Amino acid sequence: MKINKNQIDEHNRKSADGHQDALRLLEDQLSKNGISPDDLVQKLSDFQVAIPSWALGAGGTRFGRFKMGGEPRTLEEKIEDVGIIHALNGSSGAISLHIPWDIPDDTEAIRQKADALDLLFDAVNSNTFQDQPDQKFSYKFGSLSHTDSRVREQAVAHNKEVIKIGKELGSKALTVWLADGSNFPGQQNLRKALDRTRQSLEDVYSDLPSDWTMLIEYKPFEPNFYSMVIPDWGTSFLLASKLGDRAKTLVDLGHHLPNTNIEQIVATLMMENKLGGFHFNDSKYADDDLTTGSIKPYQLFLIFCELTDQVDNPDDTTFSDLAWMIDASHNVKDPLEDLLQSVEAIQIAYARAQILDRKELESARRDNDVARAQDILQEAFRTDVRPLLRESRLKNGAAIQPEILFRELNVRDQLVRVRGSDSTATGL
Repeated sequence: MKINKNQIDEHNRKSADGHQDALRLLEDQLSKNGISPDDLVQKLSDFQVAIPSWALGAGGTRFGRFKMGGEPRTLEEKIEDVGIIHALNGSSGAISLHIPWDIPDDTEAIRQKADALDLLFDAVNSNTFQDQPDQKFSYKFGSLSHTDSRVREQAVAHNKEVIKIGKELGSKALTVWLADGSNFPGQQNLRKALDRTRQSLEDVYSDLPSDWTMLIEYKPFEPNFYSMVIPDWGTSFLLASKLGDRAKTLVDLGHHLPNTNIEQIVATLMMENKLGGFHFNDSKYADDDLTTGSIKPYQLFLIFCELTDQVDNPDDTTFSDLAWMIDASHNVKDPLEDLLQSVEAIQIAYARAQILDRKELESARRDNDVARAQDILQEAFRTDVRPLLRESRLKNGAAIQPEILFRELNVRDQLVRVRGSDSTATGL
């Protein structure tokens, strides 16, 4: 299925009522505060968030998975689904692949298909947290950290193969997330496991192209519950620092213990030029992979306040160099709608951070005026910036109201008619 320009134009004509009035009111408010609405709309138009191939089918838990119907059965169909999202919102112009779930049979044909839908290939993700049918050695007791050198060599070779596939597709980054760890005290020598991981990553890093980035992810628990080899941002930062300038930390918003100050982690990594990018999602308890902004929208806003602190400094390219990706998996919502909601939440947080009165905030900080600082932050957070998002979509030739058009076109029903009600997405 492909959404055409006429469908979008017709939707925009019907949805235009009230948009310009709401936009003008917001533009007047921003202009009085010295903010250029046109510049902000352009920034929103340029801001793209990659869609993960593994989030396009029905998610699940260890207890079960409920089929959605019309799920993408092949890499080609996954690209088509990202094309639908991008056509609707104009802000999802890249797909992030997971290998070996998404190995192309014909790389050139896959590139042409993506190009026809105005899509690029974002970071490629390796997978050593599952055993594949054709692999020789099991990852039951670890991969890059395994005590057996043959297992480590197998895991290293897989990551190098992922880099090779990524190069053919035009990707520029490798994401490494390790499930390695232990479930019981005494099971693993913690120091040796970390050192073996470092050595393995050094081997992978040696194959990294000069214009690529290695993104090292972390997670405090699951699937192992006593220890994880890379449990936190500090360990990721340590490994990235040892590897070199092209290795950086990937922040997954769900990979933290409850009440962790993620915005402070972001600020620290930015200060050290070691923030590589994000996997956006939301969580109530742990790694729930819920819709971004559905639980903690204020936290998301505070993270973007740190991210955009130096965004207008021409000498600071940290923000523009980051990898922006979603990592979500839901069991009861249409995954395409869920992804549309996530991208919008990210854009809202970005826009609100852009209108923050930073001069007044710095003044309040210098005066140690805590109440005033809070008011300044919440003034930006409470501003309805959605008219700016709608205008940016018009600028990109997308739908003013992506979710409404998604339902008006009965996208899911159309996908079910083509792919069947029992189709299941490859991967998770």
